[in-house]
Amino acid sequence: MDDENNLLHFLDDTPSSHYRKTCDGYSSQNDGDDQSDTSDADPSNARDRLETLLNQPANKFCADCGTPDPKWAALPFGAFICIKCSGTHRSLGVHISKCAQVISVNLDEWTDEEVNCLANSGGNATVNTKYEAFLPENYKKPRQDFATEDRAIFIRKKYELQQFVTNPQFACPLHKHGAEKRHNQQHSGSKHGTFRNSWRKKESENKGVKKMMDVGMVEFVGLIKVDIIRGTDLAVRDVMSSDPYVMIILGHQSMKTKVIKNTLNPIWNERLMLSIPDPVPPLKVLVFDKDTFTSDDRMGEAEVDIQPLISAAREYQSSIITESTQICTFLASENSILAKDSIISIVDGKVEQEIALRLQNVEHGELEIKLECVPLNQ
Repeated sequence: MDDENNLLHFLDDTPSSHYRKTCDGYSSQNDGDDQSDTSDADPSNARDRLETLLNQPANKFCADCGTPDPKWAALPFGAFICIKCSGTHRSLGVHISKCAQVISVNLDEWTDEEVNCLANSGGNATVNTKYEAFLPENYKKPRQDFATEDRAIFIRKKYELQQFVTNPQFACPLHKHGAEKRHNQQHSGSKHGTFRNSWRKKESENKGVKKMMDVGMVEFVGLIKVDIIRGTDLAVRDVMSSDPYVMIILGHQSMKTKVIKNTLNPIWNERLMLSIPDPVPPLKVLVFDKDTFTSDDRMGEAEVDIQPLISAAREYQSSIITESTQICTFLASENSILAKDSIISIVDGKVEQEIALRLQNVEHGELEIKLECVPLNQ
């Protein structure tokens, strides 16, 4: 494929870290999930229990905006939510794979542990009893037609800042002499830069909060599932081998796979899922070698233009196609970042694209991934 096709591009910036507070508790409770024995788990039983939870009256409406028939669940809180609210929930902790616990009722395979998480929370009724216990009477809780910005502000106040959990009347006022003492300390120390440093710290904190608010106010047009399949002939970053993992970045969101120890041909077969913001940015794919005592080494990177896949998914929504078919093909060439032809196709009602990447900015190495675009209304 020629460079002007603009399907994939070189990546030269570094990933940024994002907010993780909301999901830390849930992640720490499930640190041993990868080692647990789930051979006896019954997926059908998990699905039946999930349907029972969905049929509870309070769970038939989004916990945050009241949209009927919510199709997503925020596991860290145990709430059923709509897809528009799910975008803000994802921004509360999306950069670590176990933190991105906003999953689809219909599109994901549910485990007993995930259903237990929802069941133990008590569902939307219990969640709102806790997080909206002291919601002011005149406060306008978002409705399904509210703007993304208003929806995001409410969700962050509700879960991240927990402004409605306690009665503001019982907040302990600042004693006068304490305030005077702090005021005098600030002014007495200003000569030595104490006040100035405190002001700079506060300014930095405010910028961080504003950035997180901006992330949650992004309008989302759908979801993209990224299957990280395998790496081939990756570069050596340790003595004889490497400990590779993959990180994907889409706008302000990022997720990463597990680390595969001591191999240059890792097999992940791991699925990551991100919300698609509007305007749609490229999907950045980075491979790293995990180090214990030093910074992780880069093992290559690439950038994928997902606009063709999104366009195909939108066209499929309004079409009458029922059979599996190929939509378009992007041809590989010696100068292309594609290791082989990339095909967008419809398979079992899903719009997918298989891509074999030649990693850039590295001696050698390839990465196989598969993308699936999920429209906003699913």
